[in-house]
Amino acid sequence: MDRSKPVDPNGLEASLIQIINSHHSSSLRLRESTEKAKRDGIRSARRVSELLVDSVNREVQEAFVMQKRIEMEIRALTASILQFGKQTDQWLAASHSINTAIKEIGDFENWMKTMEFDCKSINAAICNIHQE
Repeated sequence: MDRSKPVDPNGLEASLIQIINSHHSSSLRLRESTEKAKRDGIRSARRVSELLVDSVNREVQEAFVMQKRIEMEIRALTASILQFGKQTDQWLAASHSINTAIKEIGDFENWMKTMEFDCKSINAAICNIHQE
């Protein structure tokens, strides 16, 4: 392009320059629009990922709290089971002692009946000897 010649405002060269300038300005606007859309997209993606992470973390935290509660309940139940086991052992020992005592009372009663019978037999024998 030779700058020494005057440019005809209605000529082909002026139209071409105008088209180039128009293309350049629309290209800049498109680039700016694309960059803005890219920044908005990145911002939106970041926000979505933060919300997802928060949601997952909240659920994990709730699961962790529930796990701790379950563990505490298990410990409490274990302590109760141990206490009931000891109490059951005490009841078994007491019932065994009562059972043994009842057997001994029964044995003593039989012994007393045997002694009473023996005494009556001896008494009858002495009475028979004394009468003869």
